[in-house]
Amino acid sequence: MLKTDTGFTGHVPQLYETYLVPLLFEPYAKDIVNRLQLSKPLSILETAAGTGVVTRELDAQLPAYVRIVATDLNQPMIDQAALQKSNHVIEWKAADAQQLPFADESFDAVVCQFGVMFFPDKPKAYAEAYRVLKPGGVFIFNVWDSLHDNDFGDAVNTAMETLFASDPPRFLARTPYAYNDNNIITNDLTAGGFINTPFIETVTCYTTAKSPNTPAIAFCYGSPLRNDIESKHPMMLEKAVEAAEAEIIMRFGTGMVKGKLQAKIVQVLK
Repeated sequence: MLKTDTGFTGHVPQLYETYLVPLLFEPYAKDIVNRLQLSKPLSILETAAGTGVVTRELDAQLPAYVRIVATDLNQPMIDQAALQKSNHVIEWKAADAQQLPFADESFDAVVCQFGVMFFPDKPKAYAEAYRVLKPGGVFIFNVWDSLHDNDFGDAVNTAMETLFASDPPRFLARTPYAYNDNNIITNDLTAGGFINTPFIETVTCYTTAKSPNTPAIAFCYGSPLRNDIESKHPMMLEKAVEAAEAEIIMRFGTGMVKGKLQAKIVQVLK
């Protein structure tokens, strides 16, 4: 992982919220909160909250007396997320999931949507989740399955490999779509202190975009792929968008396009 892989700064948070959230994250936000509700938590910590897509679902679906604390490593993402209106008094805080600023056994649940892939030391982050959970508390997170199982991500990655054949930006393959082996996830959780066997389920759904340009912009402008492109090829960002759009058109046609999403949902009790 490169340092640029965790850089959600500048215009990225706004573009992330506008393009990537509806394209990739909203269906899984509903799924993860539906699962979380079954444990009836009174206090929830969200790590790697991003621009708050799961936080919004927590706010909409949970009773007003439930405490919600939402954190992210990047203050600009928290600032974007905090713009939303809410029913709860949500506590927003910039925090590193590998060094949480909360007391032991503070929460009934810890939730993280598509964030653990970005943690440089995953067992350390899991140990922190374990530490702040109350006995019997639940840790729920999800991760993307392979690029091969995620249509738009795979198309954009292929476009980058074609356009920059000698030194392609590998952010997508290197980080968000690289952590999906059940044995590795289980071993990392064990290393973090979880002794219970995690329940891991593969969930597939489909997403639509109004045009092939939408996912091209979403990935190239609204994610750290932008940092990767600009660090290697400073003047090629627009060409990268064009290449990604062309690859999506080739695979899915023009006009509204539909693509497969696939993720793994992990649930483990303390």
